[in-house]
Amino acid sequence: MTTDLHGPLAAYAERLHATIGDRHHVASPLGAWLLLALSAATADADPATGPEPATEPTAATDVAAATGPDSAIGRLADALGTDLASAAEVARTLLDAPHPLVASATALWLRSGHLTGEPAGWRAALPTATEVGTLPDQAGLDAWAREHTDGLIETFPLKVHPDVVFALASALATRISWAQPFEVTDARALGPASAWARDLRRVLRSPSHGHRCAIVTTARAGDVIVHAAPAQATDGAGLVVLSVAAAPHVPPADVLAAAYDLSAGAADGARPAGGRSLFDLPLGETALWTLREERVRTRARDGREERHSAVLPCWSARSEHDLTAESLGFPAATAALATALAQPVQGFEARQVAMARYGRYGFEAAAVTGMFGTVSLPPEGVARTAELRFGHPYAVVAVATDTTADGATGPWHGVPVFSAWVTEPEDLPDADA
Repeated sequence: MTTDLHGPLAAYAERLHATIGDRHHVASPLGAWLLLALSAATADADPATGPEPATEPTAATDVAAATGPDSAIGRLADALGTDLASAAEVARTLLDAPHPLVASATALWLRSGHLTGEPAGWRAALPTATEVGTLPDQAGLDAWAREHTDGLIETFPLKVHPDVVFALASALATRISWAQPFEVTDARALGPASAWARDLRRVLRSPSHGHRCAIVTTARAGDVIVHAAPAQATDGAGLVVLSVAAAPHVPPADVLAAAYDLSAGAADGARPAGGRSLFDLPLGETALWTLREERVRTRARDGREERHSAVLPCWSARSEHDLTAESLGFPAATAALATALAQPVQGFEARQVAMARYGRYGFEAAAVTGMFGTVSLPPEGVARTAELRFGHPYAVVAVATDTTADGATGPWHGVPVFSAWVTEPEDLPDADA
């Protein structure tokens, strides 16, 4: 079975990347979406087995009244892109059947004294893999982040303080080797129009086999170039990292949206819809490719053979993202979760920290997403956050594959796990040259 998540997750990714903007960054829309889905699971739990209602009005009920419980649930469903029961079921399916190449973990912690004595409906509604317990101190939260990202994320994205009543967290991490490593070429192969070609010395060239390349016409971004690098599979489960570039004038939001659309078929290795024949394109140079023609010996049926290669840079990113925008669903999730847990919540904090590194031999990425429910709003302040040619900013989406020997697909198949907007390429390290 393939998890019915791609459409809702693509829509959520567009919202998240829009709040981040066009700076160089990496994020995990899936990591944030899973926290909303866990909130949906608790909010959708059977009240007959849930915690006893409070006999006196509490801040939690005040929050629900202020936003309206139906309104909070409706806004949460809108952010998730599906109803609460469906989102909760998807989260349970993914987290209780972890992917071999994508480490995943979730947790719901309550401050000491706020845990109910008996198992409640909201606990039963959570995935069995979700950790439930007493809120750790900051050192404990940081250790949780390190443990569940194999050390790729060293600190939890939020700082615990006395006003925190509950915390919800997710962690995702992958560290893979390419099935076929890249070759190395001079950075000038990025083309004369690329500023990166002047700033870098060496870049990556796709190997003669094992990677997939195409020129595709898309609704949002026009003609784009596509490169897909698969990881070494483990028991039929893998990861495909898709790079997608459009003409330099195309807005990043449209390139990322096109990348998510194309990622739907990336796990199956299918030829993308809208693929262009090289014989329908004019010979010569563009900002995205160089097309030449030569006489060759070929077994192509019509005597016309199409060959593709790709040239793209190494890159890495480490980012932190504020998730408090209304469109990202965390205000609604806080209200729904506070009501389900019968906790005196008045405010919230939500943040994600993510990293990724793309190189000649492999790809690694991780993200930790955290949400706090608090008893008072934090004080107002300010925050500062300081060939097919991938020779200008482009989008990246890492998609899980999950198949069995008989060809059946598992719950992770086709799920986009990480995505990035690349504007700061890096030179190939001397050790990899």
